Amino acid sequence: MSAAPILSLRGLTVRYPVRQGLARREITALHPTDLDVRLGETLAIVGESGSGKTTLGRAMLRLAQPSGGQILHEGADLMALGAGGLRSLRPRFQMVFQDPYSSLNPSHRIRTVLFDVLAHAGLPKAEREARAISLLADVGLERDALDRLPSAFSGGQRQRIAIARALASDPDLIVADEPISALDVSIQAQVVNLLVDLKRKRGLTLVFISHDLGMVASIADRIAVMYFGEIVELAEARKLATSPAHPYSAMLLASQPKPDVASARATIRAAARLGTVDLPSQLDPPAGCPFQSRCAHALPRCGQEAPKLAADPCGGMAACFNPLTASETSEGARIA
Repeated sequence: MSAAPILSLRGLTVRYPVRQGLARREITALHPTDLDVRLGETLAIVGESGSGKTTLGRAMLRLAQPSGGQILHEGADLMALGAGGLRSLRPRFQMVFQDPYSSLNPSHRIRTVLFDVLAHAGLPKAEREARAISLLADVGLERDALDRLPSAFSGGQRQRIAIARALASDPDLIVADEPISALDVSIQAQVVNLLVDLKRKRGLTLVFISHDLGMVASIADRIAVMYFGEIVELAEARKLATSPAHPYSAMLLASQPKPDVASARATIRAAARLGTVDLPSQLDPPAGCPFQSRCAHALPRCGQEAPKLAADPCGGMAACFNPLTASETSEGARIA
């Protein structure tokens, strides 16, 4: 896919002040990041907890305030916009949050939840009920849901309502932040399929944040893998799922649940061979590559210099001085 970007991130950075005893310090949750979100694509952002993927998703919409960098949209820098300018653009960029139980106001009926968005989008009052009913139908819910409170719905139904709310302003881009992680396994696939279907029918751009690399490989056009607040690999989904260049991406793939007992046992044995490794501290980040202590492919250079995202031998981009080759990313090499 070679479409023009709907958002271009240039050096986007997020830092947070923290206290350590009496001292005030600062952690970098998102290191300077360059990323184009292409119009009409599904871009997956994956990584372990604490990798920075949610921070990146929120920062690109300025729901988390960046500390520096640019967010370019149609030639304008969203970082330069004040509250009024941002408010006018909000309908075009929406977010579906992780927890369907906390993202809906428990005291507001669904009618109010949807009508508030429709009013902000400028829809005349006389047209709001019909539009709200249509939105509920789009996510598989009946019109009687309008007069019920969020407590009347299951987690999966609440997430469908959250998706309807995101669609109410007719956005160009939706960022879905781990939208299925709080749901029962039995309904996770339904919500994923709903998002993919709505994205296709409406011509949306979808940024899908997840920790499940195996799942997003089946729905995404491209995948950005994050570790320690940085994108360490960026590639077409099919390429990354079969020939990851970064050892961390290969580790994520190897850790996916396997459908048979023998493969599952092999995954457990491989994890045991790796031993216990402390993750890097954001307060005291290591020199060089932050993944080096977990990496079987580390070079002496990796302990001294931090790699930058660059073209890799398999056709994507990886932040690695010793990227894996296609032969090294066979199933046996990934698990070993």
